[in-house]
Amino acid sequence: MQELKTTSVVLDAQAITRAVTRITHEILERNSGIEKLAIVGIVTRGDLLAAQIAQRIRDIEGDQVNVPVGSLDISFYRDDVTLRIAPEIFSTNIPFNIDGMTIVLVDDVLYTGRTIRAALDALMDYGRPRAIQLAVLVDRGHRELPIRADYVGKNVPSAANEQVRLFLEAVDGRSSVEILKVAPGEHIGSAPLGTVALSKSANSEPLGAVTKDRDASSTSSNLSTSNDINDENVEQGGASK
Repeated sequence: MQELKTTSVVLDAQAITRAVTRITHEILERNSGIEKLAIVGIVTRGDLLAAQIAQRIRDIEGDQVNVPVGSLDISFYRDDVTLRIAPEIFSTNIPFNIDGMTIVLVDDVLYTGRTIRAALDALMDYGRPRAIQLAVLVDRGHRELPIRADYVGKNVPSAANEQVRLFLEAVDGRSSVEILKVAPGEHIGSAPLGTVALSKSANSEPLGAVTKDRDASSTSSNLSTSNDINDENVEQGGASK
């Protein structure tokens, strides 16, 4: 596959930090605190942002505050799961009861809305939350489903042949949101986990569910997903996420 070329950087590391901090304040204000609040991030980037939001909440509310944080893999809930090959499955880790909770669902880039639709289906298999709110770092438009984020870090106008990607220091060696040009026919997907992540222990810092779920490999041969399980963009003519 041809390497994608960055055409512009729309958020640098400091801008990402400011956006995450602002989203955190908005979450606390809207929910009047953290009572019955939990954060769940969609792998492979939303879970990392969810961990950052949880840390910001502790910074604001005090270290004694403990907001439940989980990670959600939506691979087998995608509407294009049967069209994809070479599956790469990650762990879902929601170590708390979501019944009656307000869940803030976190993702990196909101595009067609199909990832969020899949995430809602996946989340409801774990219980019946009181409410689900959506927080995204970037909204790039081009919606195909009636889905809108409650919290947005930045609206980024984009063309259909462009990729909007979040890179994070923990897994990519840099933190930025970049627009990349995609050649006709090339698959448009979220950035795969970088080599930095492979050298880190899963317990070294709260990065979310970075490790693969090896137990799912036996079933993955009968289902098809792309290497980019959390792509918010798809090649034209194919199913959108």
